[in-house]
Amino acid sequence: MTSTATRPLRGERRLHDASWDTIRELFALDRAVTHLNTGTVGALPHEVLEVNDRVTREWTGGLMNVYPPGMYTGHRETLARGLGVDQDEIVICHNATEGVSRVINGLDLRAGDEVIATSHECYSVLSNFNLVRNRHGITLKTITPPSGWDVRAEEIVELFERAITPRTKVLAFSGITLFTGTLMPIRALCELAQRHGLTTVVDGALLPGMLDCDFRAYGADFISCSGSKFQCGPLGTGILYVRNKIFPEHNPLPLPTIWPIISTWYPMAGEPPPRTTTSVASCNIADYLQSAGSASIARGAALAAAAELWDEIGRARIERRIFDLAEHARAALVEAFGRDNIHSPGADQRLRSPLIAFHPFRRPEDAWNVKKFMAFVDRLEHEHRIWVRWTEFDVPSSPHQHYAARVCTHLFNDHGEIDRAVAIMRDLGREMS
Repeated sequence: MTSTATRPLRGERRLHDASWDTIRELFALDRAVTHLNTGTVGALPHEVLEVNDRVTREWTGGLMNVYPPGMYTGHRETLARGLGVDQDEIVICHNATEGVSRVINGLDLRAGDEVIATSHECYSVLSNFNLVRNRHGITLKTITPPSGWDVRAEEIVELFERAITPRTKVLAFSGITLFTGTLMPIRALCELAQRHGLTTVVDGALLPGMLDCDFRAYGADFISCSGSKFQCGPLGTGILYVRNKIFPEHNPLPLPTIWPIISTWYPMAGEPPPRTTTSVASCNIADYLQSAGSASIARGAALAAAAELWDEIGRARIERRIFDLAEHARAALVEAFGRDNIHSPGADQRLRSPLIAFHPFRRPEDAWNVKKFMAFVDRLEHEHRIWVRWTEFDVPSSPHQHYAARVCTHLFNDHGEIDRAVAIMRDLGREMS
């Protein structure tokens, strides 16, 4: 772990053009560990840890009013600025699961309404739609997207379009799929939803901190994100975007009804103001969702500190770095295991992400052997201190659930450790085959 003596200090640093070796020093990473699993959890920068610790101490045992800072007004503004939206559209929550749960359970869905999602969604999305199905009698239709090197964006959009019926009210999909690392055609799917008058719910857990995002330009109604994955905020932080005004060039549809469940801001009498029909907000919808009793003031401050650090380095620069490392890893994995053993898209540049899922064994039928994948990941961690994960996903027309090993790159990785990790995974895969 890096000592404070070797870290660049705020006020004395120029992170927008600092070397990546210098930036790596900002992170509380054990140099003996190769962290290729940011899709599960990121690594905290030292100063984010320090903000979390300092604010916790400041607010412990005092007599201060804890409720106003729990609205995170300034921190939401910081996050909104980095995501291309406004403070009244951003909520700081506990994680992406909580964010998407609030949305799904707050939608104005009735018996007979239909929701389309994919079988590759996180369980937090599917379980909450199942809850609403059982509670309100909606229909949840899941489609299985194609996987593998040759998948193209048009295939995915066409799959969704064929599933839409007159009863469909919502399209729900991941920004980047957790299991195969497919960067979904977000804008194209939102345009498809708009043509059919549908609400869009995007699981954007992996988006902030990886992409130089413009949430408004995506045209989605709701995007729920993690604060602790690529954004490298503390565990227990999430970011929820709720569209709160209409910009016709991005999404001309009326704002969907959202019931702000878990709220102490909802009026005791009457209703909130009608939602706007213009680019000027009629109310701060995020305040209705943000106000939910006492909050972790320290975690909100630490998440904002992580966002400020990203802005200082440059979000576009970070995206280029992450994708440069991902392309290096993708080429190395293809060389080690063959293109046919890569489950993530490769031919269509639009679908590539820094999450790459692959089959490390010689026998194709081992793709159905979860114990083998668990052992593979466990041995990488305990024998080589390489941290990846295994994933599971449906494949169209296959009776088996498939398993894969998955790596993902972040700005604190480097080309040398990726080469070493792939070489070890290649040898281990051969040994276990």
